[in-house]
Amino acid sequence: MMNGDDAITIETQYIRRHHKHEPRDNQCTSALVKHIKAPVHLVWSLVRRFDQPQKYKPFVSRCIVQGDLGIGSVREVNVKSGLPATTSTERLEQLDDEEHILGIRIVGGDHRLRNYSSTITVHPEVIDGRPGTMVIESFVVDVPDGNTRDETCYFVEALIRCNLSSLADVSERMAVQGRTDPLNL
Repeated sequence: MMNGDDAITIETQYIRRHHKHEPRDNQCTSALVKHIKAPVHLVWSLVRRFDQPQKYKPFVSRCIVQGDLGIGSVREVNVKSGLPATTSTERLEQLDDEEHILGIRIVGGDHRLRNYSSTITVHPEVIDGRPGTMVIESFVVDVPDGNTRDETCYFVEALIRCNLSSLADVSERMAVQGRTDPLNL
């Protein structure tokens, strides 16, 4: 059985292996971890859908993809009101179904997240004796003029926490309903 220190060590190993952002002086970076009580294949089936982030991201109202869902595909995301943005243009940078890695880069939109890049990794684990998933999402982004590094990281971390919490809710609800097969939408 793993204790808390073992879990932190495994998280750190995954972050060092897959979340290698190299921030410049005017950027901030961070990594967040979420433990989800649902099997890894179910969680990955939601995360990997570059064309349907609205399946678990509560601030996305619509997504239109240009391309064949391969590396380099671009999506136009419409953001729900309440955030300081209405659109975001994002490019798929990495999609690895074997290692469960998704990487995106924001390339446009009417928001202040410049040079934003994120990596999401999904890892199997056991939670309360059942199949579970550790999700790690990291990012790097420019600090906008008029903001501090801490303010920028706090804002982006809050959005990611919300997305990860929603991912957990959706995945765990599907697992409880017995939908353990990967989601094919």
